[in-house]
Amino acid sequence: RESKTLETACEVYRQQKHMLDTRTHRVERRIVNFAQPHVRPIVRGKAGGKVEFGAKLLVAVEKGHAFVVHSSWENFNESTHFVDGCEQYRERNGCWPEVVCADMIFRTRGNLAWCKKRGIRLSGPCLGRPPLDEVKLGERKRVEREDAAKRNEVEGKFGEGKRKYGLDRIGGKLPGTSDSLIVLQFIIMNLWRMLR
Repeated sequence: RESKTLETACEVYRQQKHMLDTRTHRVERRIVNFAQPHVRPIVRGKAGGKVEFGAKLLVAVEKGHAFVVHSSWENFNESTHFVDGCEQYRERNGCWPEVVCADMIFRTRGNLAWCKKRGIRLSGPCLGRPPLDEVKLGERKRVEREDAAKRNEVEGKFGEGKRKYGLDRIGGKLPGTSDSLIVLQFIIMNLWRMLR
């Protein structure tokens, strides 16, 4: 344990010296905790705090149940794991989803082409000019509002997990332990939903 702490201390010293020498406040894979050197600061820019610490999760909600698609202690672009989430859905249900209600970050050209090939509608505004026909435009806006309401369910799951199930107080020292605790929290959330 002492040798691991010494390695962490050497790395912290190297990072701090690099920031001092280059006069910056950023460094790759910055260590902010001796006990948990795998924890990284993730800049979020929210009102409560500009930086969050802990695992970044990509979660899919299906019929009120939440599933962890991807978890990482490093910051990552969620759109790169879109296909993984759809494939997990197919493993659970035996078919592709008809509609995926996702944030705008998921609407990359690659993901849109992948969805079109499989007959999946990816939520969000259509590319190109809006239709001139008022009825079609109204229908499109109604569908976009419904999709946005469904997307809010994911944020609600994070709030529920933090408020009721201690998702914001994961205390595992090792990354594998913490990952297991996070997944267990989502399993418990789903079990309570089934009991309700």
